[in-house]
Amino acid sequence: MKLKYRKLQSAVRCALLSTSAIAAMHSGVAFAEEETGAESNEKIEKIAVVGSRAAPRSIGSSPVPVDIIGGDELGKSGNTDMLEAIKGTVPSFNVHSNPISDAATLVRPANLRGLPSDSTLVLLNGKRRHRASVIAFLGGGINDGAQGPDISVIPSIALKQVEVLRDGAAAQYGSDAIAGVMNFVLKDASEGGTLEVRHGQYYEGDGDSTQIAGNIGLPFTDDGFANFSFQYKNADATSRSVQRPDAAGFIEAGVPDVPDPAQIWGSPEINDDITLFGNIGLELSNDDEFYLFGNYSERDVRGGFYYRNPHTRPGVYSNDGGETLLVGDLTGDMSGNCPTNIQIDDNVLDNPEFINGVLNNPDCFAFNELIPGGFTPNFGGNIVDTSITAGVKGEFTDGIFAGWFYDASASVGYNASRYFIYNTVNASLGPDTPRDFSPGKYEQLEKTFNYDMSKLFDWGLYDDVNVAGGLEWREETFSVISGDEASFEVGPLTDQGFSIGSNGFPGFQPSQAGEFTRRNYAAYVDLETLFTEDFLMGFALRYEDYDSFGSTTNYKVTAHYTINDMFSLRGSVSTGFRAPTVGQANVSNVQTNLSSGVLVDSALLPPTNPISVQLGGQELQPEESSNYTLGAVYENGDFFMTVDYYNIDVEDRISQSDKIELSAADKQTLKQAGVPNVDQLAQVSFFTNDFDTTTRGVDVVANYSADLLGGSSTFSAAYNWNETEVTRFSEITGAFKVDRLENDLPKHRATFTWSQDWESVSGFIRANYFGEYQGVHVDYDATAKMADASFTFDAELTYHVNDNIGLSVGAQNMFDEEGEPLDFADQAGLPNNTWGGKFYETSPYGFNGGYYYVKASYTF
Repeated sequence: MKLKYRKLQSAVRCALLSTSAIAAMHSGVAFAEEETGAESNEKIEKIAVVGSRAAPRSIGSSPVPVDIIGGDELGKSGNTDMLEAIKGTVPSFNVHSNPISDAATLVRPANLRGLPSDSTLVLLNGKRRHRASVIAFLGGGINDGAQGPDISVIPSIALKQVEVLRDGAAAQYGSDAIAGVMNFVLKDASEGGTLEVRHGQYYEGDGDSTQIAGNIGLPFTDDGFANFSFQYKNADATSRSVQRPDAAGFIEAGVPDVPDPAQIWGSPEINDDITLFGNIGLELSNDDEFYLFGNYSERDVRGGFYYRNPHTRPGVYSNDGGETLLVGDLTGDMSGNCPTNIQIDDNVLDNPEFINGVLNNPDCFAFNELIPGGFTPNFGGNIVDTSITAGVKGEFTDGIFAGWFYDASASVGYNASRYFIYNTVNASLGPDTPRDFSPGKYEQLEKTFNYDMSKLFDWGLYDDVNVAGGLEWREETFSVISGDEASFEVGPLTDQGFSIGSNGFPGFQPSQAGEFTRRNYAAYVDLETLFTEDFLMGFALRYEDYDSFGSTTNYKVTAHYTINDMFSLRGSVSTGFRAPTVGQANVSNVQTNLSSGVLVDSALLPPTNPISVQLGGQELQPEESSNYTLGAVYENGDFFMTVDYYNIDVEDRISQSDKIELSAADKQTLKQAGVPNVDQLAQVSFFTNDFDTTTRGVDVVANYSADLLGGSSTFSAAYNWNETEVTRFSEITGAFKVDRLENDLPKHRATFTWSQDWESVSGFIRANYFGEYQGVHVDYDATAKMADASFTFDAELTYHVNDNIGLSVGAQNMFDEEGEPLDFADQAGLPNNTWGGKFYETSPYGFNGGYYYVKASYTF
């Protein structure tokens, strides 16, 4: 087809700027693409569109390390979440299951090279992807306050490949590319398609998930393509919980309606998760092409939250730690003669003072009447994600710009998270409280315009110099939408000590609502050439100006030297930055969290709030990084191997501060500022540039292909050593967070995969190694311990009924390796199930255990 020929021709001549290629390469962590017949034995080259703006090069001549994961490869993962699929193939990529972690349950943050999720730039078809509206307020130390893109909305069936650039690239792409860049490349076939159905569940018998997905390629006139994909899935919740000791005691004492288990630790329920992706290309002439791509995605998520003890929950049941019952006078003039000194025993419902003074007195009220067994809120949300990018690219053939390639594009991305909290109360409303609330909504809207150009110049060097340059304008708006009135209403029992707003997540008041906008523009220049037959260098310089904190300039230098046909060296030196997000600079929120094992309410305030400033907060500045890598490439026949060392220094890292205890004077200031429910608040936090880190590590990637066992075999291995050291911090960050930053992720990770193809049967088996890591439960330092290293194994077997139909059965964590069991009684003096959990939350391979699945696919 003429359009495909023009694409290849453009790539070979110079590549079209932001969608240009760095290398034709084999993935050391990916399986060979599925083919039949003799084609399966051929050596397959893949082209990446991230990391350089010069012509495609083989992996042996690539100056930067890139992993390429084919779309077929991603579909082999038993887990339907894109994050889990990538984690299985890129060892330096980590993502945790989040059992109870506020908004991080809705959009899970991920980590590349041990840095937070918003330190990795995400591209779609080479264009910057918008970030999610969700800010991970409870991000497990590493991701506290992170606001990265929602990768989970991208279905594997829509992808031609995923490219993971494991190198700092802010000088090329701008903010966020400190740890690296991930580029998701959509399918662009103009014919054929796939339909697949997948169902699976965990060995424990829960977490059932069903997914239906499809892709179809259509011609768009004789000179274009229209490729569309969809995915629809549902997943049941899981529970890895035991009954809490306090709840068990209530049941034994005869307290009615105590949930069993009272608190759920597990994966959330996901309903009606639908996503649609489209990718369109049309040749306008022999030299110009129009492109358009985008998505619409929506899902509902509902997960567990912390149990509210019917004796001790402040603002609802008691305000003195469970000594006396909190009783409200419903008369409005305090004429009800309601008792205020009822002592709380094992079952307050049996207490004669409660029966006579409250239960049989219509003027008095205690929540033990309405909800005697306590309650456990469910936290959830509706997540909507949509985007569209349109552009024109091609080559000027006459005039002063003759010979220049150009790419002009515009993108709009939108993500909204409407929050819900179920099975809770607005205690200040007394018996009239609703039980379900919508506390409000966050919205993230980004608009981007790019214009890029490139051309080859003969400057008398060994080879032509590729010169690229471009401009970018971006606008980012973070919006806060107020919740339903009952979620923040100040009820009649407020003055009697009952808490205001939906318990666990008070709604956003109209005074908190608003839009916060920031604009920036950037200009860049990029040079790359061969100085000799064996020596390649590249240079990038980028200037960026923000209307909030000012400007920044960053550079990158890359080099590659070929020693002989089998061995070469490569390396890079660069600087980078990550701008604070508009949400981080302006958001305020009230959240419930555990502090030293006690459930408390905490306010997150903007860093410029008077209380934040008093405690050390100031206007956020960009993080600044310096990055260098040094690597080697060895290729001999069907054996290929790369080794890359990296060092990343980040100064003034942005994160949520430690929770700081509030004084009486602090609370008075907050009241004057309009912060709700101040008397119930115990702590405050804010975003801050408070610490520096050094991250260093080594990536090793190797693969080997051969004809074995009467078929085609591919062996792939990958290893990552990664270590982060906090080199500067203050009390604002706190020693425990430093401990989590340095130890929560395993320092050693590895995978080994054997993929085998025969005429009618194919399959793979993968071993995953996770080194020691710090187990932490409920973000409490007394629970922390070093957990043992572990192996997990994944496998899949596919029978090809014919050229069109395939039937698969597979398993993830097939030997049912469980998470690290809770074991902190000795050091904490507390029983292991104080909060109802069975495993530490920080397990790098999750806590749900083994998962098996079946899949049927039809290709046409």
